Amino acid sequence: MVRKIRAKLVLRLRSEGLSRRQIAAQGMSRHSVDAVIAAADAIGISYDDVVAVPDAEVYARLFPGRGEHHSVYAQPDWDEVHRELAKVGVTLKLLHGEYRDAAASAGTPAMGYDRFCKTYQRHVLVAGLASRVGHKAGQSIEVDWSGKTMSLTEPVTGKTTKVFLFVACLPFSRYAFVEPTLDMKQEAWLRAHTAMFEWFGGSVPRIVPDNLKTGVLAHPAEGEVVLNDAYRELAAHYSAAVLPGRVRKPKDKPSVENTVGNIATQVIAALRHRSFTTLAELREAIYERMEVYNAEPFQKRSGSRLSVFEAEEKPLLRPLPAVRYEISQWVHGRRVRRDGHVVFEKNFYSVPYALIGQGVDLRVTSSILEVFDGDRRVTSHALAPAGVVNEHRTHDADLPDGPRYREWTADRAREWAGRIGENTLTVVNRIFESVAVAEQGLDPALAVLRLTRRFSAARVEAAAGIALSSRVRSPRYAHLRPILDSRQDAPPAQRDARPQIDRAPQAPAGVAAGFVRGAEYYAGGKK
Repeated sequence: MVRKIRAKLVLRLRSEGLSRRQIAAQGMSRHSVDAVIAAADAIGISYDDVVAVPDAEVYARLFPGRGEHHSVYAQPDWDEVHRELAKVGVTLKLLHGEYRDAAASAGTPAMGYDRFCKTYQRHVLVAGLASRVGHKAGQSIEVDWSGKTMSLTEPVTGKTTKVFLFVACLPFSRYAFVEPTLDMKQEAWLRAHTAMFEWFGGSVPRIVPDNLKTGVLAHPAEGEVVLNDAYRELAAHYSAAVLPGRVRKPKDKPSVENTVGNIATQVIAALRHRSFTTLAELREAIYERMEVYNAEPFQKRSGSRLSVFEAEEKPLLRPLPAVRYEISQWVHGRRVRRDGHVVFEKNFYSVPYALIGQGVDLRVTSSILEVFDGDRRVTSHALAPAGVVNEHRTHDADLPDGPRYREWTADRAREWAGRIGENTLTVVNRIFESVAVAEQGLDPALAVLRLTRRFSAARVEAAAGIALSSRVRSPRYAHLRPILDSRQDAPPAQRDARPQIDRAPQAPAGVAAGFVRGAEYYAGGKK
């Protein structure tokens, strides 16, 4: 091909006195050498005239317009192709089909799929862009802990506390986020994710973490990944799926690995001369550094992390939930006691009685305790305040014959007394009137009412009437029980009747009383 003729080299070798045959021996055909010499002689150019001119320009002077290729195919807007390829689900195959349909409508020939892909790649190289085939905008977030740490300093004692850095990155735009934490435990991991989503202003379908235990319990070579329950719940709250990278394969999340390296310079090194006493103060300084880092221009592509994120990726993020994720902990396999309650931190919470004796799971937040039977939530309770112990929290619907298990109140005690009679109700009312707090009268009132378990309701009512007629202002159990035991509530005829008891015959007067066995008994005689 003529374009491969090294025209400048031919002119240089000619100026050095080499023949056309000798020049052709350098790897060119005699026809090409003759063409270069003929063109140079025609326009009067020698090597001295082009010694400082690039090879391509020398060739263009000798053969103007020769070798220029004008494609017969319709050319799409490659910048638009590049922007569209960043969107979810858009592929080069889809864009080629749309391009082909548009060309057919315009009556112009369309290039094939292979040429379309190669031309796009050439456009990416020439324009200095990054290929969109590897990463899609708004599709994934890569997260990890930074190996490098920072510290807080106690102003009085000078004691330092280590601070760990949570790092997240959107692979498409390389837009990054850093959150400082005091430890690397599960709660810190979850809170960092919540702050990350708020920083980005949206969520994505995929979260790509490492295989740390606060997020991934098991990642076998074969089979399903086993996620931490709380981490899976957080991902579901933000409509995302956790797809951890392979074990010991950092290249599965290269963007965040690269960002972790940059953080050492952009955050840790940049703040090395400043001293921080609180985590909030350090967090504010880190956020300021991240804004600077994200706004810095790219070295090998146009724009910055911030500009690419706001222009192309942020509009594709999923909106955040209306309610912020609430951190929770799970307690598995807690057995339901015989009284229909489960125990958590020395407090008791009711569970539907059908689950008595079975194991249930507890999900505990800062304010709510939820009980799950497998994947089904069966009940929930307000969590007892910190420091409170031995408190029972019971729903009537959780226990059989719910009203029978209701908590005792003054109204409920009065309701029971009313079913016994007016005198009993008066006694119970006076008990509650005699105490400063209604709860103080519950035990005395119930003691009176429970007399109906030993005596009939009619007798208790009669005894209450007798007690009220006495000078005691507020009769209680201690007043009613003697009345019932001595049968003072019975009619006079029944009150004097005493049950007959068999008695031994009275000894005659003057004879010593007693029951003794005679000598005959002990002598083996008649017994």
